[in-house]
Amino acid sequence: MLTDNVYQEERIPTQFERFWRSYKANSLAMFGLWCLLLLVIITLASPWLAPHDPQAQTGQLLVPPSWNTVGTVEYFLGTDDLGRDILSRLIVGSQLTFGAAIIITVIAALIGCAIGILAGMTKGLLSSTLNHLLDTVMSIPSLLLAIIFVAFLGFGEFNILLAICLALIPRFVRSVYIAVHTEIEKDYVMAARLDGANNFYLLWNSILPNILVVIATEVTFALSIAILDITALGFLGLGAQAPSSEWGAILGDSVELIYLAPWTVTLPGLAIMFAVIVVNLVGEGVRQALNAGTE
Repeated sequence: MLTDNVYQEERIPTQFERFWRSYKANSLAMFGLWCLLLLVIITLASPWLAPHDPQAQTGQLLVPPSWNTVGTVEYFLGTDDLGRDILSRLIVGSQLTFGAAIIITVIAALIGCAIGILAGMTKGLLSSTLNHLLDTVMSIPSLLLAIIFVAFLGFGEFNILLAICLALIPRFVRSVYIAVHTEIEKDYVMAARLDGANNFYLLWNSILPNILVVIATEVTFALSIAILDITALGFLGLGAQAPSSEWGAILGDSVELIYLAPWTVTLPGLAIMFAVIVVNLVGEGVRQALNAGTE
């Protein structure tokens, strides 16, 4: 086989290539990745994918899903008690649940990681105070913390997103702080300092590559929490209000119909469960691939 390599050496794969090779070997993680891409596409293109207006009230009340003998293909997942198409409401509601969860997770991760890195790279009273303060905050469940913030900020979709984002930031700060503080005490960092490396060089070339597993794990966990918290607050009536198509609000509006029309409750519940499982599959695959690359 002809080659332009003079020394016949094997090309050393880059760090991303090693990561992708390890990730592709995990079939379950690849399945989760394709499902996650599907969810992202549905979220971005939901206004064009919805077959009906999600707020349109037709005369077809409580029509069963299409696989039922009484159901019709026109309303593939059936209708609710006001005659609204459930499939359209789930597709459009993905923006308010899944899309919003991604946005607030990214914002919380950027802010939390920045604060955690700064706290981990410093020493003294500020670092110790922040550590003990975050221990106290982390003892409060994120949903309860979000409810406390909502009590101060008021009800509404924007307020619950802000509340959940504020509730997620301490988790990132705490995890990244511990990871950075642990790495900075290791021998290879001390050796690099003796060679004259500054803090930015150490952070970018030595510490960050070794804490990617921690960050990936926290992002996955935070995204799952964000989805569950958004839907939980919507279900409780503290977040998205009727006639919103947010998945938790749909559950809250239809909970009284669970015996009369169970599909109005089970289908939004399955959508929430599917999104959380897919996110965790991808996150676990990323964590394993990063660990394999480190080892």
